Amino acid sequence: MTARNWEKRVLASDGDGERVAEIEQELLLANNLTGLREGAGLSQRQLAIRIGVSQPRVAAIERSHNVTIEVLDQYVHALGASLEVSVVKGREKISLFGAHARDRQVGSAASRRSKSA
Repeated sequence: MTARNWEKRVLASDGDGERVAEIEQELLLANNLTGLREGAGLSQRQLAIRIGVSQPRVAAIERSHNVTIEVLDQYVHALGASLEVSVVKGREKISLFGAHARDRQVGSAASRRSKSA
């Protein structure tokens, strides 16, 4: 059976397409986190020291799909980057976490103050 035939068969089964999509997201997260770390020239051990956790914990973060925003923030901060979490609804992008979220919140508060003045 070819990979293409296997994929068609899996996607045709009830619920299996959703599971394949979940696995793809897990692999994408793992690949991206590992790529960020390697791009920074760090081993898992070196990053673990920066975060204050064990090397096996870094390995678990990199392969887990169930990582909290706090852990991701610590991970990327230790790489000299910042984490941003946004919601995209149609053409609108709403930052929930990160620098843009703070900018938007501050801007909104300033806007409300100027309107009430």
